[in-house]
Amino acid sequence: MLSWEFPPVAESGVSSHVMGLSRALARTGHSVVVVTRAHPDAPHDAEVGGVRVIRVPVDIPWLPEDDEVASTASANHHLVAALAHLRFFEPDVVHAHDWNTAWAGVVAARVLGVPLVTTIHATERGRHGGHVPQGAPAAVNAVEWWLASSSTRVVCLSRFMAREIVEGFELDPAQVRLVPNGVEVRDWAPPDPAPPRDTHVMSWGRVQYEKGFQVLAQAMARVRGRVPGVRCTIAGRGPYLPELQSQVDIEGVGDLVNLAGYVPDDELRASLHRSGCVVIPSLYEPFGVVALEALAAGAPVVAALTGGLAETLDGTGAALLFEPGNAARLAEAIEIVLSDTAVRDDLVMRGNELLRDRFSWDAIAVTTAGVYSDARSS
Repeated sequence: MLSWEFPPVAESGVSSHVMGLSRALARTGHSVVVVTRAHPDAPHDAEVGGVRVIRVPVDIPWLPEDDEVASTASANHHLVAALAHLRFFEPDVVHAHDWNTAWAGVVAARVLGVPLVTTIHATERGRHGGHVPQGAPAAVNAVEWWLASSSTRVVCLSRFMAREIVEGFELDPAQVRLVPNGVEVRDWAPPDPAPPRDTHVMSWGRVQYEKGFQVLAQAMARVRGRVPGVRCTIAGRGPYLPELQSQVDIEGVGDLVNLAGYVPDDELRASLHRSGCVVIPSLYEPFGVVALEALAAGAPVVAALTGGLAETLDGTGAALLFEPGNAARLAEAIEIVLSDTAVRDDLVMRGNELLRDRFSWDAIAVTTAGVYSDARSS
């Protein structure tokens, strides 16, 4: 398994996805090796939850920092070189995650003579509202297209993503498999007894325009006079952070909204266990693993009715949903959740049912292993 990120490197939901899936596969008896980028606080070769994790230094300081595709392509050579450590390991399949590991995935599969399975977690076209701007987005889109067409099977986390990939990359639908994301409930569950919930609104993720945090800032300006003591934390880093800070200032909610930057997992989970409401305001969301993490933390959830979020939550009663980009409707939903204990309790109960029935990693590992078998027999 090749991934650009693996805990403690966590820039997106890919990190937790690869960890959850690889550990669940190991629990079911599979031998799993993850090759990923190095981190100063993690060993270069170690076992993590039954999974062998090889972390590779990939920094190439003489490459231009503003050319993400060139630097990532060059870094992939280091990932491929790590296969030298696996000379006695004969995998049945190579599984790549997103375009960042495209080069290593394609080369490794061909050298080892095994199928390439790729999970595409999001696309550059989707991030830009259905079109591909010139420059870096167009280059990333080209790599995504090449990776998808070079893969024996392409895994999508939602029907929304499957449609996007089949249409955007002109794939044969028979090449695509739907396997949802999952969550390790034990890692997110609140302590017993759980702390009381307050009027704190929590949101987190990579700070990009399509995550919709600016809509939450607009909504907080409306909630201010409706819920006494309300406050909000938006945790995460990303390229849109300066613009988001400007939006917070324009809305006049700098005293209510805290842009917390990076928050360690233990602090994030503790905050989720206390928050009266978790908001996922995305404008574009291929799946929305943060929704599963919030539900696993026992938090009442308000989410945008978009993409994979809608597919996961609509009709389940596990979250209050609102039209993406509609700050007025978001404000109404936040007010309801923070003001009505019965609503909160019902959301949490239905969220627990949803996780139990559809999104356990062990069940997803079995489905994924079926994709591997299918790829090997094709």
